[in-house]
Amino acid sequence: MRHSERHRTHRTGWLRAAVLGANDGIVSTASLVLGVAAAGAGAQGILVAGVAGLVAGAMSMAAGEYVSVSSQADTERADLARESRELAENPQQECAELAAIYVKRGLDQKLASEVAAQLTQHDALAAHGRDELGISDTLAAKPVQAALASAGTFAVGAVLPLLMVLVLPVSALMGGVAGSSLFFLALLGFLAARTGGAPVIASVIRVTFWGALAMALTAGVGALFGVAA
Repeated sequence: MRHSERHRTHRTGWLRAAVLGANDGIVSTASLVLGVAAAGAGAQGILVAGVAGLVAGAMSMAAGEYVSVSSQADTERADLARESRELAENPQQECAELAAIYVKRGLDQKLASEVAAQLTQHDALAAHGRDELGISDTLAAKPVQAALASAGTFAVGAVLPLLMVLVLPVSALMGGVAGSSLFFLALLGFLAARTGGAPVIASVIRVTFWGALAMALTAGVGALFGVAA
């Protein structure tokens, strides 16, 4: 009987960036819209502020993800280069080091030494990268992928509150943007949990709570420094 296992670890790189981007897009744009609306701005001013926030936020997310993930990738390459030099200078010691890792994971010394020797013969650097450094193809840093996923999902998330600005009158804007944004955040939490195989309720509560807090604080600041009569 064929046994099929569905693992989702390979999704962690782009899923993290995508969820972060969409969450920030919804929360930051909705908060900006609510803050400007609470300050007494008109519909056109609110829309301009929201669109500017979308563009600036998407570019900031892309740049931030690319820079941070590139730094991670640089560190991984430096570690692999160092490991490659150590393998060239002292292969026997490195093989013993690999065997010791397998012993700690539960293999007896003889089997661990055999496994280490065979993996070293097959691809020593890959074995050390995976088992000593924790670097693998699945979890390796991918700066461009992270930047595109984060910027794209930020833009999608930011569009949602802006649609409310377009369809709702100014008098209904505060409640409409806040309510719809909380719904979108709950939907995001649900989709992220289902995609990653995580508990749905905890994910939904997490994203809606922090989103609601951010929007409430920003609206409060806008009302405090408002220009409305």
